[in-house]
Amino acid sequence: MAGGGSRQTGEGKKKARIEIIPLIDVIFFLLATFVLFTLSLDKIQSLPITLPVPSPSQEQQEKNDDVTLQVSDQNTLYWNKELINMDEVEARIKQYKGEVAEPRILIAGDDRARFGAAVRVLDLVRKSGITQVSVETRFRATGK
Repeated sequence: MAGGGSRQTGEGKKKARIEIIPLIDVIFFLLATFVLFTLSLDKIQSLPITLPVPSPSQEQQEKNDDVTLQVSDQNTLYWNKELINMDEVEARIKQYKGEVAEPRILIAGDDRARFGAAVRVLDLVRKSGITQVSVETRFRATGK
């Protein structure tokens, strides 16, 4: 049998073939489409801005005003690296709030800190009326 474009074996079954030329055509069409699409995107325009830089004296003053409360296990806390008891926290917060115009507190925990103790400290800080409170999300070494 002299057939057209398909090959046949002696038994009359067609042999499967993969045509590469149409596949290459499709790939080039997709490539050209993506290139044209990316060229048609609008360029992002930005405005130059100058950020304020604090003077060294302001930076040191701000660092000295901040308080770090680190929660550890067994209801122990560190007030700026000074070991205190959980009972002393409320009085220290009130004293700190009276001394500083804009009080800021960072609550941190070591790898043995209990979640309940950290929440209790956070509640005491919020109850005192201090609004600038941060919670550190990484572990610190105890007392650091």
